Amino acid sequence: MKIFLLLLVFSVQAVAADRKEWTTLAGCSYVAHKNNDGDSFHVRCGADEFVLRLYFVDTPETNMTYGNRTQEQAAHFGATLDDTLKAGAKARVFVRDALQGPFTIATRKAYAQGAAKDPRYYGMVQVGGKGLDEMLVLAGLARVKGVSVNIPGGEKARAHAQRLQLLEEHAKQKRRGLWARGQG
Repeated sequence: MKIFLLLLVFSVQAVAADRKEWTTLAGCSYVAHKNNDGDSFHVRCGADEFVLRLYFVDTPETNMTYGNRTQEQAAHFGATLDDTLKAGAKARVFVRDALQGPFTIATRKAYAQGAAKDPRYYGMVQVGGKGLDEMLVLAGLARVKGVSVNIPGGEKARAHAQRLQLLEEHAKQKRRGLWARGQG
């Protein structure tokens, strides 16, 4: 009975999380922090500061703290661990540079578990009319992986992920980013 109740609670929470409304936060800024990487970084939107975790993408790690994940990323790109870690550092710089000016975040304030002490939420970033997830994938600095969700404007999660997958294939063919070092 306890297991049934526990499953029921998680099911209700999952449905409630899926029904959360999207909020658009304009004029956001990147906040430099030692734990920032390509897919998870500190931002400030008005008076609020939090860690944003991008939906749909996974950038290479910047260290071996999560060794299994880093090995999985290296295998995906057909790269060495060293090249994968270097690409993680490039992804961090890419995001920092891309977010030099104000940008917009779409979020449902869905909690993204992580090691940071600050609140961490999933979201999507638009900068200069482009999606940061798309920019990272096209640059060969991210793979299509991670949490996905139907996005603002009505696009279904599957359609967005498929579009990102096409961008990943393009980056692979053009040998961009980590694809330039990999065997793929």
